[in-house]
Amino acid sequence: MLPRGGRSAPLEELREQSSRERNQDGHRRDEDALVDHGTILVRAAEPRDARALNDIYNHYVRTSHVTFDIEPASLDRRRDWLRERSGGRHRVLVAQDARRVLGYASSGPHRARPGYATTVETSVYVDPACTGRGVGASLFGALFEALRDEDLHRALAGIALPNPASVALHRRFAFTQVALFTEQGRKFDRYWDVAWFERALP
Repeated sequence: MLPRGGRSAPLEELREQSSRERNQDGHRRDEDALVDHGTILVRAAEPRDARALNDIYNHYVRTSHVTFDIEPASLDRRRDWLRERSGGRHRVLVAQDARRVLGYASSGPHRARPGYATTVETSVYVDPACTGRGVGASLFGALFEALRDEDLHRALAGIALPNPASVALHRRFAFTQVALFTEQGRKFDRYWDVAWFERALP
């Protein structure tokens, strides 16, 4: 568990803690390295993160159009989602500070047909209490570095509009808008446009 309250633990202590837990549960693989972005630590997601990630995502399910899910995701569904993104082309990275998980970024399949295997869809979700701290940028930077050596050609992202912060983040990481679908999704009794962005990989 991450320490709660009191003095913030040094990042070196977090590294040692993660290493101990990794040795105990055996979940970490080649993407074990922790990336230090100042006071934000980015690492590969672990099964123990499922609840925290689910809580972040379900906040947006309940309150926002940025995801078109209508019902909150179950914890079992989140655990399955994590297992499907356990490394290689499809993975999940988590940002944390000394106290808690701040957000996560993921790469997943675009479509199931084999010809699409070199394309991934990416997403990033940040705890609403932690926006404005550079969490999304830290996550995306680490994600694209982790994907650099994978056999990938394109990253895609669909952004329900309006979402100026997400558009700005994607443009910062070399995404360009390639399509606009009008009224593609319905939520909160209205229709929403979705802009699609792409980035060349690596």
